[in-house]
Formats: sequence, C-alpha cells, structure tokens
Amino acid sequence: MAVSANRLELLQIADAVAREKVIDRQIVLAAMEDAIQKAARSRYGSETEVRAEINPRTGEIALSRLLHVVEKIENDAVEITLEEARRKNPAAMIGDFIAEALPPFDFGRIAAQSAKQVIVQKVRDAERDRQYDEFKDRIGEIVNGAVKRVEYGNVIVDLGRAEAIVRRDELIPRETFRPGDRVRAYVYDVRRETRGPQIFLSRTHPQFMAKLFGQEVPEIYDGIVEVKAVARDPGSRAKIAVISRDSSIDPVGACVGMRGSRVQAVVGELQGEKIDIIPWSTDEATFIVNALQPAEVVKVVVDEEAERVEVVVPDDQLSLAIGRRGQNVRLASQLTGWDIDILTEAEESERRQKEFAERTDLFMNALDVDEVVAQLLASEGFRTIDEIAYVDLAEIASIEGFDEETAQEIQTRAQEHLEKLEAEHDARRVELGVEDELREVEGVTTAMLVALGENDVKSIEDLAGCATDDLVGYTEGRGAEAVRHKGYLDGFEISRAEAEAMIMDARVRAGWIEAPVVEDAADEGYEDGVEGDGSEETASQAHPS
Repeated sequence: MAVSANRLELLQIADAVAREKVIDRQIVLAAMEDAIQKAARSRYGSETEVRAEINPRTGEIALSRLLHVVEKIENDAVEITLEEARRKNPAAMIGDFIAEALPPFDFGRIAAQSAKQVIVQKVRDAERDRQYDEFKDRIGEIVNGAVKRVEYGNVIVDLGRAEAIVRRDELIPRETFRPGDRVRAYVYDVRRETRGPQIFLSRTHPQFMAKLFGQEVPEIYDGIVEVKAVARDPGSRAKIAVISRDSSIDPVGACVGMRGSRVQAVVGELQGEKIDIIPWSTDEATFIVNALQPAEVVKVVVDEEAERVEVVVPDDQLSLAIGRRGQNVRLASQLTGWDIDILTEAEESERRQKEFAERTDLFMNALDVDEVVAQLLASEGFRTIDEIAYVDLAEIASIEGFDEETAQEIQTRAQEHLEKLEAEHDARRVELGVEDELREVEGVTTAMLVALGENDVKSIEDLAGCATDDLVGYTEGRGAEAVRHKGYLDGFEISRAEAEAMIMDARVRAGWIEAPVVEDAADEGYEDGVEGDGSEETASQAHPS
C-alpha cells in the first residue's frame, strides 16, 4: 500500500507542477526521470549508463542499465560480450545495447536533494521556453499587466504568465507608476537570455499609438482605414498619417470619432499627448503640405536626388510651421521621411533675386553683353553658358527684342567662351599630372579632370579605387544635425548613378572587372536595366579589399 501511495503521489505532484507552471505533464515526468537517473548513478557508479522510466498511468518506476555489446570487454560496468548478450536476446549483434534491470533503491538525503535540484532546473528551463515561445510571436502587440515593482525608474510588469520590463527611456516623460497599477504597453522586443526570456515593453514607441488607434477605431481594426506613418515626441505631440480604402469613409473623421471620442481615448492613454491626424497621399508634395499642418504652405520644391524638400510659407506662418523648438517640422520630417527646409516668401524672393543677379553677371562677363541682354537671358530661364551654346538657335531668337542675327552672335560667343575654358582646364589638367586615359571614361569632362586631379585622382586606377561618396559626397545625420561632406565633383550636378557608372567604367578599363556582356543590343531596356545591375554586383565583388 505504501508503494502504491508513493506512486500515486508522484503522478499527483507531476500534474500539480504542470498546471502551476503551464507546461506539458510529460516534461515534468521527464525531469523526474532525469533526477532518478542521476541519483541511481551515485548508487550504482557514475560510469553506469542508467535509464529510469516512469509509467505515466501507474507511476511505477523501472530502472535499468544499458550495456554495449562488444567483442572484448574493457569496462564491465558498461560493456557485455556478444555471447552473454545473446543469452538475454538471441538477436543481439556487435554494437547493440542490452538493457539489464536494476533493483529499486531508497533515496538518501543527499541523493534526494540532488534529484530535487535537477527537477527544479528542468522545470524552470521548460517554463522559460514556454514563455519565450508564447511571447516571441506577440512582438508588435499591446499587452496589459500590473506593475510588480519599480527598480531605478524601470517598471517591472506582471503579465500573468511572465514578467516584462518597461525601461525608463521607454516611459512617457513625467509618467509615474506604483506597484499594483495597471499598465498598457507595446511589445517591441523579446530576447532569449540565460536568465530567462526578456520581454521589453514601450509606451513611447510610435507603433504603440498606432495600435491604440487600432483598438479604438473599428475601421482600422477591419482594415478599411490604414495607418501609413507615425511620428511622436512622447508626452508632447504626435502626427499620424491615415488613408481610407473606401472612398465613402473619411479616414481623419473615423479616427477623430463622434465629438472626438476616439482620439480623446488615445490622448488619455498617452498622458495628454496632442495628436495631429493627417490624410496620407501618394503625392510627396501633397503629403508634406498635409504633414506641416496647421501651417499654410505656399510652395513645395522636392529634390529627390538629395532627398530634401524646400517649403515656402508666408512670413507670418514661419513660427507655426517650425513649431516650438522645431517640433512641428521635426515631426513632419519623421512622418514623411524627407529632410525639410522651411523658407519664408521674403527669404525665397531674396534668394531668387540673388541667383538672378549672379546669372546676369555670369552672362555679362562670359558673353561680353550689356546688362539688359544678360537679364533677358536670365529671365528666360537660362542658367549656364552651356545651355546658351547648345540650345536650338530659334529658342534664343524667340526672346523679345532678339533677332536671328543677335541670337547667332550670342551663341557663337558662348561657344567661344566654352572653348577658351576647355583650353584653360586642359592646361591645368596637364599641370596636375592627370593622365590622358581618364578622358576616355564615359561622362568625365575636362573640368572634372581638374577637380579630380586637385584631389589626387590622376589615373584610371585612382578613379577605380574611389567610392561613390568620394565623388558626390554624402550627408551624415538628419534634420538640424545633418552634416554635409563634400565630394570631389561637388558643383558638377552629377547624380549618384552617374558617379557609380564612371567608377564602374574605370574598373573595367583598369582590368579589375570584366565588361558586362550585352546579349541583345537592340533591347536597350534589358541592356540598361538587368545587365547594368549585374555589372554593379560583379564590380563590388571584384573590387580588391
């Protein structure tokens, strides 16, 4: 009876632990088997390969030792001859294992303590695995929990089956929690670590606000309204861009709700954070204008190459567009992904007048014409001498006050000026020691050769060893903290793609890589697209380290 009771108690303990830790009962039984095996080895010898099995229905414990079938025994504790093995199992072969039953034994105090440690560790490991598996797929969700304790500003949250942490920098400023308070937060990371899974929560993450809107706005939950972008200054102000898939539903109105009920619910959760709800647009300029609300925008100039946007606002709207401490323009920049420069109408007018004056002076000096003629050329949109030299003659002749003879004279002077500059640049190139072979690189002009030579790029190998950033420069940081690093060819208005093409051409000429094979010369789209991409990849791989 005592034995039966012990067996029954063993199964009851396994069931209780499995329920409490929310893990599989079989894991607990396996941990008990490992503990019994460890205790049995201390009883029968550490070299003995002991196996313990617990019957999951009766709780009966069966102990056995495994013996390796060998031709010649070297250690009788773990090995057995083939002859002896076949007495127990006629089908035994060399290399097999034979199980030999072991008599039961009583656990001593030390063995019992050791067995307990094994069970506790195995159960703890299983519980940690369960917690990680449960929460690793919940990244990006909002969870609710109770504050367990606060340590050095970090809030430990009890989620029921696990603990999570909201670090001090992930809390909304001036927000305080006490043990027992309920808290909602966004799961942004789950890591498997030695001390158990670490679940990181955030109340400042931009997606926390997006998910809150998803809970408050049925149209977002149903997928009719989509949150396209979010930018937050936690605890102060935020902007959220939304779009509707149904033309009959206003996305902004859906998020605001009747008398602002929906947006106020989110504002209350975010400790009074002011929220601007903005209609998202596929047109970049329109989206940027919307993002700068409540300021009015007069004009938007988008520079896709530099990924910058110039916005012109009325003089009295400048402070509103920038916002307190630059908050409005900073959030708009984060929301749209563009660097935004804000100018007033007066500043833009002053800059345009300055550019007009500079072009007028350029044309007066280069073409040897009076101020009126130079101003006429500048007002017609001509920016450089090259444009005047190679534009269709009829375009110059169509300017009011010009005839064909005047247009021809102006164009001839422009061409002569360019020839003079070309000769000066070539002489300077020779003086710098720039090799003639560099002229053959597609897209490289004599003026560029001078700029390259002044930066110690004097041969095909020198150009082949350059990176794209070396030629066109690069910007470090964003917004007000952005720092522009100049390239060798700054001022020549070449794109990154053109600079990369020059470098690739130089690498082909230097013999670093092979020229891309053009399979179908007639198919220009294939030539320029697929083949060009392939050559870039090959070049990057072949570039010597």
